[in-house]
Amino acid sequence: MTTSPELTRVPDTGRPRKSPRILVLGGGSLGLYATRRLRRRLARRDASIVVVDPRPYMTYAPFLPEAAAGSIDARYVVAPFHKAFKGVTTLQGKVSQIRHAERRVEVTPAVGEPYWVSYDHLIVGLGSVARTLPIPGLAEHGIGFKHVEEAISLRNHVLGRIDLAASTWDADLRRRMLTFTFVGGGFAGIEALGEVEDMARYAVRVHPGMRPEDLRFVLVEGSYRVLPEVSEELGGYTLEQLRKRGIEVHLSTFLDSCEGGHVKLSDGTEFESDTIVWTAGVKANPVLASSDLPLDEHGRVRTNAALQVVTEDGTVVPDAYAGGDCAAVPDLVNPGQICPPNAQHAVRQGTHLGENLARVLRSAEVRDYSHKNVGAVASLGTYQGVAQMFGRFKVRGFLAWVLHRTYHLSAMPTLDRKLKIMAGWTATLLFRREVVALGNVMHDPRHEFLAAAVPAKKGGPKRSKTPNQADQAAGTAKKDSRTAERAER
Repeated sequence: MTTSPELTRVPDTGRPRKSPRILVLGGGSLGLYATRRLRRRLARRDASIVVVDPRPYMTYAPFLPEAAAGSIDARYVVAPFHKAFKGVTTLQGKVSQIRHAERRVEVTPAVGEPYWVSYDHLIVGLGSVARTLPIPGLAEHGIGFKHVEEAISLRNHVLGRIDLAASTWDADLRRRMLTFTFVGGGFAGIEALGEVEDMARYAVRVHPGMRPEDLRFVLVEGSYRVLPEVSEELGGYTLEQLRKRGIEVHLSTFLDSCEGGHVKLSDGTEFESDTIVWTAGVKANPVLASSDLPLDEHGRVRTNAALQVVTEDGTVVPDAYAGGDCAAVPDLVNPGQICPPNAQHAVRQGTHLGENLARVLRSAEVRDYSHKNVGAVASLGTYQGVAQMFGRFKVRGFLAWVLHRTYHLSAMPTLDRKLKIMAGWTATLLFRREVVALGNVMHDPRHEFLAAAVPAKKGGPKRSKTPNQADQAAGTAKKDSRTAERAER
């Protein structure tokens, strides 16, 4: 990884560059594979490459359910940029403005002032964000499932609820703590539900007086079926397996409200739940709406089959390319349709886009992207899964689970990550599953220190303050100290 002082100058110097600069927005599947292919095809003297992303790593989303269940160490489902990229400049920050007409992008870092980065060629791979709805209580109580941080948080939250439920004799409170609600029955929702339920069922066995039957898992899906990406036969099989495990499934049902953890469904069902996981679809990154790039009706960047950005009438926008979840890429295998937003297409589009841009810089013709879906695989928990290969071959149970792991392991970037994931799987097979919750430590690591550092008031009982109270008290003490110093002067 290299750094370039020129990038942070505001405004840009405008001096001619010795080589063209390629700016890659987003370090997800598309951005990572496009960058790696460009670096492989182009020498450093041919082009400089800059990648902008809020995180210093790429998250391989298909492994998030296993990370949430503890089957894979969360550190190994991400590919750090310093290992994945060689000879590439990475900037950690959020893209806040895109002005392609001016060939510059504004980057807002987590620390420091925003700055502009100029470029000669632009690759847009900003991906997607969770598609939420204005449901009362969802913003306050919902848990997303798009990033590795959310997977870690969900795991700690579920195990923490089980630990707390084992320590209370209040039947209503225990029932609320042990009720876990998942909204969305697509791949993300079904895999997260299957893996987390499998983990929770194992976790309750270590607590005397608790049984797997005490757990209540609820799936809410607005469609009439689950897993629309596979055949109705496999979707029906998945539904059957979930119900055999005691999972409560509500089809053609919507979440109406979850204020205060009180869940209300459109079919009239009401219950209390401390855990509400939202996996009901995604939408293109909203920063695109304020850019000058042409978008379709769903807020995705318009492209042609060669992954070049185009206007509504098909005119190519010079020096702009896009792909992945944030782009509307025509599906040549299924005319009239758009490539679905999944990792399978994002990985292949990234490689193809990098190849096309390298060809442009060498004055060669671009090639259209075309990919026939090799299949869909989904894990339903340990030793359970469904798979549909090449649209015809349907696989269930243990073999589908093996196919799921094999396929995604092969797609995981960097060799060391592949080996570490395999080692983790092997350790899990040989030893018992680890079900320790680190929720309090992870979410509030300074609580105990603050309680010890802020002295209790004289004449009153000594009791620990909450973090907010402690911060306020510390700030007040500091202010009083400064006032006393000024008075002495």
